[in-house]
Amino acid sequence: MGILIEAEKLSKTFRVAQRRGGHLGGLLSVVAPEVRLVAAVRDLTLQVQAGEMIGLVGPNGAGKSTTIKMLTGILTPSGGHIRVAGLDPQRRRRDLAGRIGVVFGQRTQLWWDLPLIDSLQLLRHLYRVPADRHAANLARLSAMLDLEPFLRTPVRQLSLGQRMRGDLAAALLHDPQLLYLDEPTIGLDVVAKARIREFLLTLNAEQGVTVLLTTHDMDDVETLCPRLVIIDHGRKLYDGTTAAIRERFGTERTLVAVLDPAELARLPRDGVGHVVLPDLPAGVRLVSAEGPRLLLEFARDAIAGHEMVSWLGSRYRLHDVTFQEPQTEDVIRRIYEGGLLAPAAHHGG
Repeated sequence: MGILIEAEKLSKTFRVAQRRGGHLGGLLSVVAPEVRLVAAVRDLTLQVQAGEMIGLVGPNGAGKSTTIKMLTGILTPSGGHIRVAGLDPQRRRRDLAGRIGVVFGQRTQLWWDLPLIDSLQLLRHLYRVPADRHAANLARLSAMLDLEPFLRTPVRQLSLGQRMRGDLAAALLHDPQLLYLDEPTIGLDVVAKARIREFLLTLNAEQGVTVLLTTHDMDDVETLCPRLVIIDHGRKLYDGTTAAIRERFGTERTLVAVLDPAELARLPRDGVGHVVLPDLPAGVRLVSAEGPRLLLEFARDAIAGHEMVSWLGSRYRLHDVTFQEPQTEDVIRRIYEGGLLAPAAHHGG
């Protein structure tokens, strides 16, 4: 399929001015601002094959959005080299725009006061998409994303989930090879997230669109991305399969069980009134109990999730049960504590 993104020793340093001032003889004396250099991305090497779906994750300030902006040509690197779809993003930004789509979860490329359909029509002219091709793409995307019920609604009146579906359509009307998604499910409810994820999986499978996704939501990565790249403080910590990182560093799961309210009174307690669950299976511990809500942590290799639910359900009447996976910050902490995987498990240096 070929390499679609190739970044070698990519770096970005920002100059941040900090004003210094003081009082001298009752008058404010202003001195020249102090300039501090902040390294947002450091020596990042990355290769992305056409057709891949990759999750780029890390805590706030890790350098994810800065990396995306360099790959799209919005920012110029301080060091290193980039080729995207065979082009230099900074020198060929206009040409590259026709080959990529970009969706920023906290921003929109739609016109706020216009009906959604007007924005989608205007984008045809910006990208110079032939009318027949645009009409076919709009019909296909409208059906896939179920846009028809709100196509004629002003963007400012759309829900967050509806606007995100509109932004996805806007980013794909010109048939890009590559789709950058920066926090596309942020703030969405469970149903809206599921709809977006299903659409992206279909888009990749049927159209072969390459997806590079930045997110804080590990469920996005688990569902969409076979490959995971973790960065922190601008450096790449891990580049390999999502399954391997989960098995190596995501060994703990948390079961959140909400008991039937009638069960609360008969829960056993210790001498200071804390809830106790006797005869817990090996490898399982009660983390907390707040009213009828219990948090139980267990190792993946100690007991299967369904066995844990079965054990609990045979003893107590359950109102609700969910599982919590480790958050990105937890995974990164475990990487620091446990060390990186062997170099053979990594991609792209």
